[in-house]
Amino acid sequence: MTNNDTLKKLRVALKLRDDDIVKILELVDFRISKSELGAFFRREDHPKYMECGDQILRNFLNGLVIHLRGPMPKKEDKKRAT
Repeated sequence: MTNNDTLKKLRVALKLRDDDIVKILELVDFRISKSELGAFFRREDHPKYMECGDQILRNFLNGLVIHLRGPMPKKEDKKRAT
């Protein structure tokens, strides 16, 4: 399974739109346009198809964690909580 397949399956499973994915990537300071993102979801034989690299998928997964769980508390907050 390619990174493109993984990204497609996560988009469908989590019912994410392109805007949502762009916002998730912005949570980890990774900027991408909707047209660049759309190239990952095209068929492999399409002339505008682009392969999703490891860096993009990694940043999406890290942003998804923040999106679903919220940002990590700062170290000072952890000390006070215990």
